[in-house]
Amino acid sequence: MKRLIITVLAAAFCLILTVNAQTYRPVSGWSQDVNDRIEGFLNSTITMNIRKVAVFDSDGTTFGQVPYYLADEALYRYADVVLKERKDRDARDKLKILERMVKDGNNVGKPYVEDRVHFLAGLTPGEIEMIGYECYRESYSSKTYPEMKQLVANLKEYGFEVYILTASPEFLYQKFVSEEYGIPVTNILGAKCVVKEGVTTGEIIPPIPQDDGKAHTIETFIKARPLIVGGNSRGDMDMLNESAGLKIVVNPDDITIRGPEDGPMSGHTVKSYWEKEGALIVRCNDMRDPKVRFHTEEWKIRQNRANPK
Repeated sequence: MKRLIITVLAAAFCLILTVNAQTYRPVSGWSQDVNDRIEGFLNSTITMNIRKVAVFDSDGTTFGQVPYYLADEALYRYADVVLKERKDRDARDKLKILERMVKDGNNVGKPYVEDRVHFLAGLTPGEIEMIGYECYRESYSSKTYPEMKQLVANLKEYGFEVYILTASPEFLYQKFVSEEYGIPVTNILGAKCVVKEGVTTGEIIPPIPQDDGKAHTIETFIKARPLIVGGNSRGDMDMLNESAGLKIVVNPDDITIRGPEDGPMSGHTVKSYWEKEGALIVRCNDMRDPKVRFHTEEWKIRQNRANPK
């Protein structure tokens, strides 16, 4: 009996230590109500004996996308700075791909997203990482949302695995996202391609984390149902619905009324739909820096709408 009592007391003591070790730090810039809701949910996960997974969209959710997506800026910047100085066939072929993308114009459509991978084919993963990293350092380093960094820090405190998904080429985002958020490069999942003998190819490995492909990416590569999912756009609906707990929507559009092609979101704006569904709506500042030159603008790609906080 004495031994049993000692065992029970020891277990209780360890549980108290675990609870005390996980302390929520309020996200500055978000309301008390928002922080209370996040803290309450995180505290409810303390005793869970499962993989605790959080999944977030990338552009517009973890860092700004105004006025252009980083993936586009990285490619058009590379074309202006590197390819236009070259006369070889490979450079000409890559510029033709960009011309096709510009003509397409739908930079969230499947052909355009796949052409980003085709454009980068033939480069090493390290070269692609540096194209994304240099673009980030030059034009986007001030656009990582401080609120989301604070949120991710809290998730780590509570023992969460954090994943970030992007429809953009995976190698393009992994280095800078990993550094900014302090998560492994293997937790940044994007459009994947086959690598042969150290060089990337145009052979795409499905699913691409775009629209319902984001939900399929969770099932295929993460292999756990997330407790928290965050997104910002119509394209994140399927992924957000994979959440077994908290849904977080950053800067949702409240202007465009979605149509029948958007399924259950039809007749709603992104914001009104997620308000109806009980998601947590948060704001992060996403405005253009007038001092930054964007190569994408000169290629006449459409701009994303600003989101002042």
